[in-house]
Amino acid sequence: MKRDLAAYLATLAHEVTDLGTHTAAPVDYPDISEAVATAVRNGQADRGIVICGSGAGAAVAACKFPGIRASVCHDAYTARQAVEHDDLNVLCLGSRVIGPALARTLVDGFLAATFSGEARHVARLAKIDAIESRYSKER
Repeated sequence: MKRDLAAYLATLAHEVTDLGTHTAAPVDYPDISEAVATAVRNGQADRGIVICGSGAGAAVAACKFPGIRASVCHDAYTARQAVEHDDLNVLCLGSRVIGPALARTLVDGFLAATFSGEARHVARLAKIDAIESRYSKER
């Protein structure tokens, strides 16, 4: 799925940075999520896409990084709406859950969407940032 999506995105003139994995051997998804989250946080990428079996573990790992808003999206509405309302910056897909055609549709929606900036959404993100800040100080 990764290779298919990378090739597809290249045809749409998106710059693709492949952060792994480069082998068919099992890999620990937190490592890939960390690489993608770091690239997004450092401004090396505007948005990231992480693919694992279900997408769930990748999303959990990516959300551990301040400023990263990652979610599993397996339908077109959520892939678009999560950006518009929640300013999603990392899309997580499950290669054992969806096929290549749906993956392309989800990526299209994710990349075409923009954060609405509506006051209610800004206020909710501020609450999330406050929670993140409050609990990161406990560690």
